[in-house]
Amino acid sequence: MKIVLAYSGGLDTSVILAWLKEQYHAEIIAYVADVGQHEDWEAIRQKAIRTGASKVYIEDLKKEFVEEAVFPAIKANATYEYKYLLGTSLARPIIAKRQVEIALKEKADAVAHGATGKGNDQVRFELTYRALAPHLKIIAPWKEDNFFTSRSELIEFAEKHNIPIPVTKEKPYSMDPNLYHISYEGGVLEDVTKTYDSSMFVMGKDPFTVQDEPEVVSITFEKGVPVALNGQKMDGVKLLREANTIAGRHGVGVVDVVENRLVGMKSRGVYETPGGTLLIEAHKALEAITLERDTMHYKQMIELKFSEMIYYGQWYHPLRVALQRFIDTTQEVVSGTVEMKLYRGNCMVVSRQSEHSLYDTNLSTFEAGSNYDQKDAKGFIKLFGLPMEMFSRKNPWKI
Repeated sequence: MKIVLAYSGGLDTSVILAWLKEQYHAEIIAYVADVGQHEDWEAIRQKAIRTGASKVYIEDLKKEFVEEAVFPAIKANATYEYKYLLGTSLARPIIAKRQVEIALKEKADAVAHGATGKGNDQVRFELTYRALAPHLKIIAPWKEDNFFTSRSELIEFAEKHNIPIPVTKEKPYSMDPNLYHISYEGGVLEDVTKTYDSSMFVMGKDPFTVQDEPEVVSITFEKGVPVALNGQKMDGVKLLREANTIAGRHGVGVVDVVENRLVGMKSRGVYETPGGTLLIEAHKALEAITLERDTMHYKQMIELKFSEMIYYGQWYHPLRVALQRFIDTTQEVVSGTVEMKLYRGNCMVVSRQSEHSLYDTNLSTFEAGSNYDQKDAKGFIKLFGLPMEMFSRKNPWKI
């Protein structure tokens, strides 16, 4: 039997690698995805080999992650439950897709992951597997009867099998970084009555401790995709890194959320998404002047479902793909430049301009000489309100 394991080199997947080899008497291929986290890749490779992997794939997916997941999400202003910009949710399908490709290339019998049965990631991995290669066996050790029931048991197994692991002392929280964001969950953050410790931030600064001087940055979009910062064109990966640096030093993009997990429980998370927050807020400002009213309002409804489907791991669902096509169509006119002012966690619009702008001063001005004839509104309101009026005549409101 041959199994391709999504491997990170941490405690869970290191133990899982050895456990799979022992339980299934299988050849284990370790697969590591680089979506922008900073790791010693060679050390991870060597650790996987020492732990029992027959082969190790270390795949650079940063470009694919940004262009195929992050930028489509920005075009959709994708946000789950008002605040979460879906950093982990967007990365998992990209990671799982390459895992499936490797499994097919290696003629593997199964794919495996280290996500627990309590979180959302198990769904994101497994729905992608089922959509792209439904014939592959899916192994999720945390949901197997003969696997361990606690992390302390994992540590004991690792020590018994001489598997090098990080410090054995419990971490105050778990972290999941990528190029778009970093999440902090668990441990001390599980007490929703307690504030977070701002010393944990790695992508940016605490909004309450940043410099007093504001900074203005311009973002240029072409068909909804950010292509330049401060007038300098750059590829997607570099642009997102630079956006993270600029917004991060002003504490932009820090949120503390209690969210509804797909599996039914509420979970608290603290997220840093500095560059993503900057880009989405600028994108919204550009859409405000380039999209006409009905399209913009309908897109806002679509965005809610689109974001929910990403959170639920339904990236390869035909409805998610269809919604993306609608969103892409709306973005044909979303080109231009927006200036944003950053200050102590805030991200405010300074100016916006586009050759597709629908903003017409001659129509909106309160001054005389407008192209808008206010007398036209008299008949419009009468007809617009006619259904309400007729209903009220027959069914008077109790006031």
